[in-house]
Formats: sequence, structure tokens, C-alpha cells
Amino acid sequence: YPWRHTPETQLSEFNLTEIEAMLGSYTKVLFARDPFQRLISTFMQGIGSSPSFSSFVQDVLDSGQHSASVAWKPLVSLCHPCLIQYDYVVMFGFLRQELGHLLQRAGLPVDSFLPEFTDTQVRWTYSWLSEQMFRELSLQQKKQLSHFYRWDLAAFPFSSSFLSD
Repeated sequence: YPWRHTPETQLSEFNLTEIEAMLGSYTKVLFARDPFQRLISTFMQGIGSSPSFSSFVQDVLDSGQHSASVAWKPLVSLCHPCLIQYDYVVMFGFLRQELGHLLQRAGLPVDSFLPEFTDTQVRWTYSWLSEQMFRELSLQQKKQLSHFYRWDLAAFPFSSSFLSD
């Protein structure tokens, strides 16, 4: 359906038959990241005007899921993994390993396309940062965040997420 496709075209603008045909013709890849790490990243990038992580989280919780920014909206509501059969789900923190496998499956040369990833360093840094940021939150905020992201936590293997507890 290239005649109807522009960079601004939303999938919802097509009818069900067109959607099924398009999705069936693409290799579908979903990149998933722990929702708490997404929040930290968004806060660190300065998106929002909150002076502290705790107040930023409160702003996120107050906005609700329907008014949430794409930066912190639950992934399940953005990518609909229950409706769309993704061919690959790539987990943040294992990018080099998983992208290498994905490129190999696509028949592309692996080494020439992959930048140097420092997954081990990234995981350690986010683990430490997550622990520090999590301590800033009240017990009620922690419970509300776990509820806010409950479907993401159920759909993806974020077993080490601070929100899983």
C-alpha cells in the first residue's frame, strides 16, 4: 500500500484487511526496555520540568495512562504485542547478542553492521542508577508505578525490574 504510506501515516488509518496484509509482509521487531529504566532515561534527558526524580514520577502517575507521553507510556499500549505477532523481541541490555542473531537470520553480515555495545557496562550502570532512583520514591509511588506498568511487567521478562517486586 505504498500509495497511502507517508511518514505520518498511522496504522489505525488503514482498514483491517490492509493492516493484516501490511503486517504479514514485514518482519516485525519490537525493542523492549524495562519501564523503570525508561522512566530514568526520560528524566535524565530532561523531558519534563520536574526538579527531582520523585516529583517527575508523580507527574507521570498524575498524567494517567491515556494522557501519558510516548516516552513513558506502557509499551503494551504502544505496540500491542497481544494483537501483533512480532517476529523478534529485542531486550535492551542484550542488544549486541540479539541484534547479531537478528542480522544473521536476515542473511546480513553481522560484524560490519553492529556498533560496539557495552552491554555489561550499561547493565551495571542502570542497575546502580535504578537502585539510587528507586530509593527516592515513596512506598505509595512504588506501588502505583508497579500498577501503572503491570501489563508491561506481565508481557515481557523484566525479572530484575525494581517494579516487579
